[in-house]
Amino acid sequence: MTAPPFIQVNRLSQSFDGETRVLQNINLSVPAGAFVTLVGPSGAGKSTLLRLIAGLLTPTSGQVLVAGQPPHLAGDPIGIVFQQHNLMPWRTVYDNVRLPLELKGLSRAESEARVLELLALVGLHGFAQNYPAQLSGGMAQRVALARALAHQPALLLLDEPFGALDALTRERMGQELLRIWHARVWHAHPITVFMVTHSIPEAVFLADEVIVMSELPGRIINHVPVALPRPRTVEMQAAPEFQAYVTRVRASIEARLHL
Repeated sequence: MTAPPFIQVNRLSQSFDGETRVLQNINLSVPAGAFVTLVGPSGAGKSTLLRLIAGLLTPTSGQVLVAGQPPHLAGDPIGIVFQQHNLMPWRTVYDNVRLPLELKGLSRAESEARVLELLALVGLHGFAQNYPAQLSGGMAQRVALARALAHQPALLLLDEPFGALDALTRERMGQELLRIWHARVWHAHPITVFMVTHSIPEAVFLADEVIVMSELPGRIINHVPVALPRPRTVEMQAAPEFQAYVTRVRASIEARLHL
């Protein structure tokens, strides 16, 4: 028997001010434990869709379900990482990561083991007492990722999390993200990842499936399953198979733009 989708979006449309239609008739299914990326032209409503899945916006029409429930009623937490890390500058790395646990009422002693585990997971074990101003951009995004994982979310939503980083740091962060996701997929608390990105190679490199959106109003115009083996390496990006996926995704976007 096939398991129900972890994320289910049915006939979703979103308008603002009663006039501007941002999303139109979105239908989407994502299985538990999958890594899905979303690409499309700038301003196509990708971030709006992510916020609807997070429960930060209420749909104008249609339905969003996470584990069979509206996002705000989902039994497991949802983690979110945005392009800007949004760390609290007056809190140390340790205390930034601990914040979700603090909000849940856990004491410092109760949350210490989990915070230290997460800092080790993102490669920042020796930076617990540093402040955000003492970190590079890539390190700060690692802290934001650790903070998003602190309350053991079943769903991790990423909105162009590496967009402000230089190319080499962005590449390394993509590899780190894959390592962390793969480590958690087989963990007691596996994670489903839904990521918005403007980079087509990044989308292909990370994902089990790339979802392609049209220009405004955003509609899903293609699903590209990525059958590349895991674990994935940077060297894989030079392979003809990888480039074929990139070409296919790019062609989907360009075909709509030239209509």
